[in-house]
Amino acid sequence: YCVEFRTESLSQHCALETRPHARWMQYLREGHTVCVACQPPAMSPATGRCSGDGHSAHGDNILHWEAIGNSHCQGTWKKIRQLDHCSCPLVHSFIFT
Repeated sequence: YCVEFRTESLSQHCALETRPHARWMQYLREGHTVCVACQPPAMSPATGRCSGDGHSAHGDNILHWEAIGNSHCQGTWKKIRQLDHCSCPLVHSFIFT
């Protein structure tokens, strides 16, 4: 499944990332909607959910995130909705790990 979030804030360290495998961090922007896929390797066997997917969060809950590979690239987002079928655009898509 996928979860859409609206990015509320992010640290300046995301824009400063230049390593080839992590350049995607430069494209994060406040106010943008991002789509995050929950795939089997990241799912809990007990719940079938990904940690941090905001399952119990409602519209006004602010959730925190941190980029893998650059712990200084972090911020907050709000859950918009969960989708059973992923149709995420490639440019703003992420994977729970």
